[in-house]
Amino acid sequence: METQPNITPRVRRPRPAVVSLTEAAAEQVKAIMARADKPYVGLRVGVKQGGCAGQEYVLSYADEAGPIDEVITDKGVTILIEPKAVLYLVGTVIDYETTKLASKFVFNNPNETDACGCGESVTIKPVSE
Repeated sequence: METQPNITPRVRRPRPAVVSLTEAAAEQVKAIMARADKPYVGLRVGVKQGGCAGQEYVLSYADEAGPIDEVITDKGVTILIEPKAVLYLVGTVIDYETTKLASKFVFNNPNETDACGCGESVTIKPVSE
């Protein structure tokens, strides 16, 4: 009988989070979730086709995690990333800005290649694996 060599599985290094939140964004998400009409598991983040530059970021309440959602917890906030959006969002930092005229979430995405003049849509190149 032949013996099998003792093979130790390779330990994978932890992957960096797809997105992260600034303190301002985390506090704003917590405040919004606290005022929601029902409890949600977290904030869903995605990308959809639309706008003058071709793509738009999408934020919504998440009732549940999908079977292949990327789930991240950052600064006490659970973020669920739609699977088709992961490669577009790698390295993104979500911030929350307040100016004299507006308050909004801002995506600082290293994968953006263009943005429209109104600031509502972007062109994003997916990260190559």
